[in-house]
Amino acid sequence: MSNKVIPVYFFLGFLEAGKTQFIQKTISDEKFGSNDNILLLLCEEGFEEYDFTRFSDKRVTLHVLEEKSDLDEQVLTNLADECDADIIVIEYNGMWHLTDLLLNKPENWKIFQTVFIADASSFSIYAQNYKSLIVDKVNVSDVVIFNRYANRADVNELHKIIRSINRRSLIYYEADNGMMIADDIEDPLPFNIESPTIVIKDDDYAIWYSDIMNDAKKYDGKTVKFKAMIASRPELPNNVFAVGRFIMTCCEADMQFCWFVALYNRFFLPEGEIWGAVTAEVTVQHHETQDIDIPLLNITNIHECEPPLNKAAVFS
Repeated sequence: MSNKVIPVYFFLGFLEAGKTQFIQKTISDEKFGSNDNILLLLCEEGFEEYDFTRFSDKRVTLHVLEEKSDLDEQVLTNLADECDADIIVIEYNGMWHLTDLLLNKPENWKIFQTVFIADASSFSIYAQNYKSLIVDKVNVSDVVIFNRYANRADVNELHKIIRSINRRSLIYYEADNGMMIADDIEDPLPFNIESPTIVIKDDDYAIWYSDIMNDAKKYDGKTVKFKAMIASRPELPNNVFAVGRFIMTCCEADMQFCWFVALYNRFFLPEGEIWGAVTAEVTVQHHETQDIDIPLLNITNIHECEPPLNKAAVFS
């Protein structure tokens, strides 16, 4: 097995979203991997096939992963070794969760860029019916591209859906003539991040949680105050608690407990789950394996309180 670091390009989206066409355009670009061995992994096969005549000056090896069971570390390692891959491009199956791959990818595969591609004319329908799958992918995407745009879609609605999940990603709209239009809608945060203590209102928890999980470093060393559920968990050591709230992205079936690991260096023994007003300092640790920054809380003050009017947080 080679130990060389291999950059991985993820292309995410649902069937017939335009991933194949976009990937073909990317690999055909003379600046992309001109002297490299490129391994192209397909996790689904759409109606459009790759035209390898456009790759005649490139060394591209294509392999189809037909089952989720193929997302195995040894299988993936062997595929990369067989073609001595320098770059890996993955067209991912829109109906598979990313954890199926991220937990099994070889350690030397480093995610370089993640692009989510969607059909602007049908994305809102997918957002209504497959919200959890969209959140799974948009949450990690560096770039979101809406193709087949041609002024037919409500940009504000598309923007709102993406920003409710990821406030960091770049958003583009690709017209039928191939022109890329950058999204320039401003997204002011509903709280003052420069305040000595950042006060998170009950209605703003979901936005804040999304923002800090996408850009944790800007909160490093900051003090935050918010209302949350506090619970001890068997996997956490003494004086370390799960602090967070349920967030509903679409409907009750999509609710998830979105929490932080929080240290409190005082005797505190909640009976079950309690609601508390929490003041804490944020520290950030980098998780090397997944290449992400994780915010941790050091609680400085906590007292029991009444729950918010709406216990489940939503993106407003």
